[in-house]
Amino acid sequence: MLDIVRNVPVQTMPLRSWNLSSVSDVFSEFDRLWNEVTASFGSPLPTSAYPYDLYETGDSLVLEVPVPGLRKDDLEVRLEGNQLTIRGTYPQAQGTEERRYWSRGLPRGSFVQSFTLPASVEVDRIQATITDGLLRLTLPKVEQARVRKIAITSA
Repeated sequence: MLDIVRNVPVQTMPLRSWNLSSVSDVFSEFDRLWNEVTASFGSPLPTSAYPYDLYETGDSLVLEVPVPGLRKDDLEVRLEGNQLTIRGTYPQAQGTEERRYWSRGLPRGSFVQSFTLPASVEVDRIQATITDGLLRLTLPKVEQARVRKIAITSA
């Protein structure tokens, strides 16, 4: 009896020339190669493990970070200079010995996310709220960092 074998053509990578005359060229080539490899996964890898929005209003900076399933007691927020740090702990899965995972995407364990704020803020007036899994920090800017409209006079 004959076996039917599917012929799958082999895709080859084009031959590239490597210009590695300096250390920075080595790192550039590695970055280029890494980007080619990760592009084959369908989408680029995320630049941050935790998504967030940081925007500015007239008087404040606002940071929104999704923290699904966490309560206020699970989070710690610190500000040191212009460096804001959020620490938290997601609960570990219970009874993992009898589970056979096919995919794991839920966050588990501790995390730390730091942000460099683009303006100085008034520490005593910071407000932090958590609603429906969204941590929102409202950080009022100091008077010197606020946008002011300048009146123009004609001479």
